[in-house]
Amino acid sequence: MQPAIPHILTVNGGSSSIKFALFAAGDSLTQILEGSIEGIGKPEATMQVKGLTAAESFSRPVTAPDHTMANQKMTDHKVAVDTLMDWLEERGGQDGLSAVGHRVVHGGPHYSAPERNASTMVEALRQLSPFDPQHLPEEIQLTEAFQRRFPDLPQVACFDTAFHHDLPRVARLLPIPRRYEAQGMRRYGFHGLSYAFLLGELARLAGPTAAQGRVILAHLGNGASLAAVHEGKSLDTSMSFTPTAGVPMSTRAGDLDPSLLWYLARTEQMSAQQFNTMVNFESGLLGISETSADMRDLLEHEAEDVRAAEAVALFCYQVKKWIGGFAAALGGLDTLVFAGGIGENAPVIRSRICAGLGFLGIELDETQNQTNAGVISTPTGTTQPIPSGSIGTALSCRPVTVRCCCTACCISPAMRCHSTKSNDSANGAGYAARIWFHRGQHLRTRYEVNRSETSEHLADDCRRQSDCAQAATRCG
Repeated sequence: MQPAIPHILTVNGGSSSIKFALFAAGDSLTQILEGSIEGIGKPEATMQVKGLTAAESFSRPVTAPDHTMANQKMTDHKVAVDTLMDWLEERGGQDGLSAVGHRVVHGGPHYSAPERNASTMVEALRQLSPFDPQHLPEEIQLTEAFQRRFPDLPQVACFDTAFHHDLPRVARLLPIPRRYEAQGMRRYGFHGLSYAFLLGELARLAGPTAAQGRVILAHLGNGASLAAVHEGKSLDTSMSFTPTAGVPMSTRAGDLDPSLLWYLARTEQMSAQQFNTMVNFESGLLGISETSADMRDLLEHEAEDVRAAEAVALFCYQVKKWIGGFAAALGGLDTLVFAGGIGENAPVIRSRICAGLGFLGIELDETQNQTNAGVISTPTGTTQPIPSGSIGTALSCRPVTVRCCCTACCISPAMRCHSTKSNDSANGAGYAARIWFHRGQHLRTRYEVNRSETSEHLADDCRRQSDCAQAATRCG
């Protein structure tokens, strides 16, 4: 028996955690509870649930068997999955759910939209596992566990790569022998569910014109990437075949000279597996600082620890370079959006990234920036001189009126520069970008859930879970 109001569960399964949320799908989505199983594979693994009342909230240990089995990683994950299944059955099992939405990191070359889970799709994902061995096996295991426990419950897969599926060919091609393209080797891009959510909010809060403009989305968290978007479509993104590429991240290296592998293999006898471990789990902020992968720790110690200072400086420098490159690819910039735990909660990082980008029309209002206001750019942007030989003497920027709701996230309208005498003379010069950043608290306001946490994982998961829930509503 289905509940009177459809209840949709969204699940974000990873190698060391499973995060989930439950939504009531009436006229709009209302989040009922959220939870996670953290520390999978560790003795202190726990399941935490936070509902609307204290009675619905709890924390309990997740007991794993003795670590004596051959494939302990998958065994520990199975214990975590079974714990989640048991709890769902306590809540009423399939009778209490209408659909499940899964965040799936990699959709490969074929999946470009949410898909109803079927045996053929699960088998296709199994074939894609070499593309993403760190996530897909666990995500497949979750899907199969729901199928076994609740065989009649609709499941929908929402792919993090789908947003970038139709990148222009010049952006998705990898400069390696062409024969590898036939094997699915291309730029895929990730954080797509976050980007889709941000664009939807941009359209909702600033109007469709803003969302159709030239937008750079900067998702800066433990994992960090940027995307160049025009007319609502991804034109390029910093992550590539895997989420390791692009800007330096908490423990991921970002872009590297590929010959480093060959050099380290010769000089240190480093294997491919060891290299993969290094660039995914030992590099980035952690590798440079040698102390922490957490930006908050690095900012706290940068004054007395040059390693921390260099890690922060490298991160800001590389993000700034990608913004400049994407502005060139877009032919200008109307909107810059900061999201993710660092992007939302670190004013000093935003300030350092934007310093020196006045030639793009980016100028921060430091008072607004320091208080994490919705709009953190100056009201008028910057004034740029008209190129020599053009008609007119200056460009003036005209702001677009935008509504901002209290704790809600406000994302930018475009501020277009117009020549006082000639529109043609403004072409290609002096576009002022109003900068907004996405606050994780917005989703809580939107779904009428009062919570105070502003951690990076919660903000990121809220975006992913809401998109999965909406997709499950449509497909289920």
